[in-house]
Amino acid sequence: MAHAATLEQILSRHAREGELYERLPGARLRCHACGHRCLIPPGQRGICRVRFNADGRLMVPSGYVGSLQLDPIEKKPFFHAYPGARALSFGMLGCDLHCGFCQNWLSSQALRDPAAGTPPQEVTPREIVDMALRHRARVLTSTYNEPLITSEWAVEIFKEGKARGLTCSYVSNGNATSEVLDFLRPWVDLYKVDLKGFDDRRYRKLGGVLQTVLDTIRMLHARGFWAEVVTLVVPGHNDSDEELSALARFLVSVSPDIPWHVTAFHRDYRMTDLEDTPARTVLRAAEIGLGEGLRYVYAGNLPGRVGRFENTCCPSCKTLLIEREGYRILRDRLTETRGACPSCATKIPGVWG
Repeated sequence: MAHAATLEQILSRHAREGELYERLPGARLRCHACGHRCLIPPGQRGICRVRFNADGRLMVPSGYVGSLQLDPIEKKPFFHAYPGARALSFGMLGCDLHCGFCQNWLSSQALRDPAAGTPPQEVTPREIVDMALRHRARVLTSTYNEPLITSEWAVEIFKEGKARGLTCSYVSNGNATSEVLDFLRPWVDLYKVDLKGFDDRRYRKLGGVLQTVLDTIRMLHARGFWAEVVTLVVPGHNDSDEELSALARFLVSVSPDIPWHVTAFHRDYRMTDLEDTPARTVLRAAEIGLGEGLRYVYAGNLPGRVGRFENTCCPSCKTLLIEREGYRILRDRLTETRGACPSCATKIPGVWG
């Protein structure tokens, strides 16, 4: 507990008053940053542990990063936005969920788990954008922890980045509200949602509600964000044909053009007793997605083992448009044509530049 208290004290010094909240009687407040909509009394913190009530004002994270890294945009993963582009990814600390299979747990569970935590590094938005431009990144990405709970800081960075020609993106669990999406929309272009399955009972064990995430996906589409959806396929948890089919049918009901990435689980954090997801399972999931009517389905993080499901093909004439191996682009026929199939002129949805 001393670790958590010490880290809380450090992070409390990297805070400013937020914008995503409403004041209530008795100096209480209601936070709108994520789907929990926490009611926070004076002196208390929200479920995320990083947004707190200081005398009737909501204080939120600002002025630091816990992680900063240059990645290919395909690692986020975005497959229908600027193929081969570099993304400067930044994250803070904390999360509004507590997934036992989290692969960024050192950042996300820093205030819940004494074994987690990375020291915050003070930085300004201008310094982050300078770094992105120096390394020829085209995209800024808020990721690693849950970006929704640090949205005010992300927008500070994105305002600077947009003014200097960068595209901005979120990699999120999708536990959003209409208020936070409206707050983000002027600044965020690309939004990846981690849809962890299609079973509400299991979602609640992770600390979330399935319907909230489904509502987020609908709101993202309605507001014009470019959204892609990822599902980590975990053996024995969300890999049944029935659950994968129901999930794919939901995405088709929003838009059959939403790219769906099914990725393989690797043992991590508190789930080291399961086997890693075999390639045949993610291939089965991908085939289910196509069978339900999704036009763009990808099987991820098993380079060279999932065949055509690493590539983007025209849904009309099946022409190979973008060939990938892992995060590498081997061939790209879409950027030059601004998203039109060179064989049949079918428009391929995305952000092609």
